[in-house]
Amino acid sequence: MKLNKQNLHHLAPEVVMPAYALSDTRQGIAHIGVGGFHRAHQAYYTDALMNTGEGLDWAICGVGLRTEDRRARDDLKEQDYLFTLFELGDTDDTEVRVIGAIRDMLLAEDGAQALIDKLASPEIRIVSLTITEGGYCIDDSNGEFMAHLPQIQHDLAHPDSPKTVFGFLCAALAKRRAAGTPAFTLMSCDNLPHNGAVTRKALLAFAALRDPDLRDWIAEHVSFPNAMVDRITPMTSTEHKLQLHDKHAVDDAWPVVCEPFVQWVLEDKFVNGRPAWEKVGVQFTDDVTPYEEMKIKLLNGSHLALTYLGFLKGYRFVHETMNDPLFVRYMRAYMDLDVTPQLSSVPGIDLTEYKNTLVERFSNQAIADQLERVCSDGSSKFPKFTVPTINRLIADGRETRRAALVVAAWALYLKGVDENGETYSIPDPRAAFCQALVADDALITQRLLAVEEIFGTAIPRSPEFVAAFEWCCNSLREVGVTRTLERVLA
Repeated sequence: MKLNKQNLHHLAPEVVMPAYALSDTRQGIAHIGVGGFHRAHQAYYTDALMNTGEGLDWAICGVGLRTEDRRARDDLKEQDYLFTLFELGDTDDTEVRVIGAIRDMLLAEDGAQALIDKLASPEIRIVSLTITEGGYCIDDSNGEFMAHLPQIQHDLAHPDSPKTVFGFLCAALAKRRAAGTPAFTLMSCDNLPHNGAVTRKALLAFAALRDPDLRDWIAEHVSFPNAMVDRITPMTSTEHKLQLHDKHAVDDAWPVVCEPFVQWVLEDKFVNGRPAWEKVGVQFTDDVTPYEEMKIKLLNGSHLALTYLGFLKGYRFVHETMNDPLFVRYMRAYMDLDVTPQLSSVPGIDLTEYKNTLVERFSNQAIADQLERVCSDGSSKFPKFTVPTINRLIADGRETRRAALVVAAWALYLKGVDENGETYSIPDPRAAFCQALVADDALITQRLLAVEEIFGTAIPRSPEFVAAFEWCCNSLREVGVTRTLERVLA
């Protein structure tokens, strides 16, 4: 059955439908960067609240700033902006559910002014973001906004026809200020440390260059809550679509697949109202930092620890690495010995149980999470997920070999050939730059570790880490992934 409003009540009985009338909803959120994670996370929670009969004035208007967003918009529009959330797990209690929380989607390419007007309209009280770790234009080596980027310079020169998220946000906020419309809350749902603070820093830096008075108004009136977000959401494949079609008779051009687990810890700092998400499982807090540190260092750090080694070994799915006991031992050692001693206590969380849950989640066979997805954008992920752990190990004078292996595996992965001689492309906007760093084996250490915006300054200055990194690189070249893991774990 083709998914659309007309066919909603003709779908298979096991498919959960919206318990509200789509016509009763009103938009209150604009979300920039509609992809799998947003749909499996923020849209999922908003839909859950609407299913209780509340929050109907918080429907979402999607926003696409990239050319490639047109396909997503067209697929959703064809389905009346409905999509299927398809949980995949190794147990029988997974859910197939139609989500109706997204009610429209605008593309920047179709008219900048229409998008500015939407963001400036009083009905929009929250603007949320999933624009990837690298989308905030912050230089990881010094924490400064990269105003020199061509697209940023374009928006500063052409404020009425912006291309970047910061250009659109400032144009909309300037219009709200002029009209006396209250500011919106700007809520990052990206997976990076202190995502609200990073968003604030980037937007204020851009606004200061555009209009210092606007910058001051934004600083006073816009709030930027930090959030910890978590749900493993693979790229939707043709196989996933066929699985949904064959098992549940739903014909969906763009379903989202995800694991059953979901978590959102959010600072309660909203300037213009918010949905009562706490009624559907969102945890509100005054300080998200301990949850964020736990998740980023344990989950995301462990993902990187597994992913490049797994790819070099010839695996292509996360669960394949977890089917290899050696990888599980390495992941546990990295979490228990390198990361956990660095973490503060996390209110309401048992860290041992959390780590056990991570092993279960990564081992999920049904979800078939692609290593390629986790490998992507390594040059943006390392500074956020791995480098802080390494810096602390160095500062505390602790063993660095397990952590150095993560970096060494990435270095060899960047060469684009696995142990079986299979070639692959590198999914990273800076792929050419990164691959040039590892082109000469004799110069990898001095070239790769010297990239300050990725590795900072402490790592290349640590003789112990440099020696561990070189040992790991040589071992991976000489004896391969399995024997290297055995050596490291010995």
